Amino acid sequence: MNYKILIKHIFVLVVFSAMSPVELSAQGPPITADKPIMLSKGSFIAKTLTEYRSTDFGNFTKVPIMLHYIFHKNALVALHVPFVKYDFDPGFGFDGSGLGDMNILLKYQFFRNDKTGKTFRMVAKSLQNLPTGEKLDIHDMSTGLYKGYYAIVAGYETIKYGISGEIGYNLSLQDETDELRINLGFGLPVLKPVYPVNQLNLFFEYSYVRATEIEANMLLYAQGIQYARKRLTIETAIQLPLYQTELHHGNRKYSLLFGARYII
Repeated sequence: MNYKILIKHIFVLVVFSAMSPVELSAQGPPITADKPIMLSKGSFIAKTLTEYRSTDFGNFTKVPIMLHYIFHKNALVALHVPFVKYDFDPGFGFDGSGLGDMNILLKYQFFRNDKTGKTFRMVAKSLQNLPTGEKLDIHDMSTGLYKGYYAIVAGYETIKYGISGEIGYNLSLQDETDELRINLGFGLPVLKPVYPVNQLNLFFEYSYVRATEIEANMLLYAQGIQYARKRLTIETAIQLPLYQTELHHGNRKYSLLFGARYII
């Protein structure tokens, strides 16, 4: 298969993205983090978040196709199918490409408090990592292992700013890669809120990972920008390590991300 052609086709299919016309249209979904605000029942979203990651043992690219369906006003189910390209440094592995670890996502919104011009919501989240990729120990890309991630996501949003937080645990019964994960994101709209949506957002996002069994840590910071027009959103970000110790999957140098969402 010509993977360059495949990537181009995927890009064309998902270069457009979805922006929910919810009560508050100030911020779109965070780029590297998550958000508890859902679309209306029956909404279907096609999205991607391509990542190019440079590490101390190679460079890796992940191009996922993510299909989300809100089947209940408080519940969402999603399937993530990633294409992964890996270029290991000499002595660390071989080069190649193919299917990465697929994910099944479930979210349930169990708390919602709306007031004039602001809202606070919480969801329970489960992300199941399926062993469809090669056993390459590429974090969140291709591990070839079954893992279950369970988290609570909370978010507070006004027409002037948005704050989202997440705490969860990634459980792996097949090896010693259990992780505590904490995410914190801040969204700042640049333009005045209007409807239909026409908004430019800045995002400041932190991600902390602690490998609990080997007592290693990683703190990442992502600076992103996002443009939303009606049902359309495109976004990009750069993610840098602020602090890291020797994790089982190696240390990172940086990640470049480009995302898109489209609501059907």
